[in-house]
Amino acid sequence: MNRRRGMWLALAAVLLVLGAWLMLSGQGDEPAPEPLKVEFPRKMRREDWQRAEQRRTQVVQAAVPDAGTAQAEPQRPRDPVLAALPRGKGRSAVVIEANALRYSPIGELLLDCLMRDGGKNLEEFRKQSGVDPLQDLDRMVITDKGVVLSGNFGNARFKELFQERVASDYGPGARVYEPGNVIVALPDGGTRRGRDSGTVGLWNDQLLVVGDTPDSVKEVLDQVQGGGSNEPPIISEGSTYGEMYGVLSVEELARMIPPDQGELAQRLKDVADTVELHMDARSDVAMVAQIRGSDSSKVTDLGKSLGGALSLARLKAQADGNKDLAQLLDFAKVQPDGSEFKLELAVPLEVIKERLAFCRDERKAAEEVKGAEVRP
Repeated sequence: MNRRRGMWLALAAVLLVLGAWLMLSGQGDEPAPEPLKVEFPRKMRREDWQRAEQRRTQVVQAAVPDAGTAQAEPQRPRDPVLAALPRGKGRSAVVIEANALRYSPIGELLLDCLMRDGGKNLEEFRKQSGVDPLQDLDRMVITDKGVVLSGNFGNARFKELFQERVASDYGPGARVYEPGNVIVALPDGGTRRGRDSGTVGLWNDQLLVVGDTPDSVKEVLDQVQGGGSNEPPIISEGSTYGEMYGVLSVEELARMIPPDQGELAQRLKDVADTVELHMDARSDVAMVAQIRGSDSSKVTDLGKSLGGALSLARLKAQADGNKDLAQLLDFAKVQPDGSEFKLELAVPLEVIKERLAFCRDERKAAEEVKGAEVRP
């Protein structure tokens, strides 16, 4: 569980880390050349606001301040996925708009890689679970304590999937599947009874919550049902733009940086408070990382040194004939602004198509073999 969650969080931060570590290669204030035109996700677009409005489907009854004397009134409708997000400082959550990403150009390329076996594994998963990830999954949320999936899970075969787990109701429309006794195979060929790991929660056939412990799953379900902490979710509705977005704690980001880049990890922890990420994958893959800190002078210095280092790295890549790195750095830009700065990075769609061309070739070959097997 922790390994998978770390992998997804690393995916969310990979462009940020790739650009940020370059600041260790040198310092300087040389201005970066004007980059080619790429549309970066810098604010909510009209379609983002429309999407957010459509997702306000849950009405939670406000608590009655004084029972018997006050009438509870419904709160403003809200997005249950945002309600499920972590609360408080130092937490991390990354939202992947799986459905939107599925129908984007990069999503089609990734689908080729997923279907390199001709779709056999995907079809097997559909049959066993009753869930079609390509149709039923809307969003995936990776947090520092678990995963939340949103979509249509009304046809999921949870009884078959979680038959060894202990199921119990947990509030209106919610169930919790806690670890139960299972048969564990031993190296010598014998078996013993043990307990499965992880807990799964289901809410209204819309949210699937996966956590390491029953308490972590119940905490999320409490929040969705209107209880839990009074603090706001770490991702606000006004920050739900792009095909991937979220907030990474500085501690989480520092753990992802390789051990040999300890200086960078320490500098980020000393300067930054939070890192907000937004990625647009409608055409080119463009990312904006917004780094915030309480000391504006230190944040400004970090932004300037990073900008200078990116500029020098670009020139070096061009001189060395490193085409791949030069293409990435052509779009790199740092914009300091007081107690925060934005780091922009992009990978052109054509570069991604070139790198993933083998997936499409292997998918076509597998489909041809599959077609030949079913012909009379």
